[in-house]
Amino acid sequence: MYWNLDLARYIADAPWPVTKDELIDYANRTGAPQQVIENLEDLPDSDELYETLEEIWPDYPTDEDFGYSDEEPLN
Repeated sequence: MYWNLDLARYIADAPWPVTKDELIDYANRTGAPQQVIENLEDLPDSDELYETLEEIWPDYPTDEDFGYSDEEPLN
């Protein structure tokens, strides 16, 4: 399974929490590339809910990774 920002953006707006099957259905309905579908099919078979994209791709970058902070003043 290989994720990058371009692939992850296709499921970032999924209706979380979702099951694996719901994610695959969502990706198909929204026209995600085949690589996204294949990545989702590689997830373990389970009826458990995924709460966020970070549960699927633990290295998913957040605003903190880019040095953004709500507490820093904008100059």
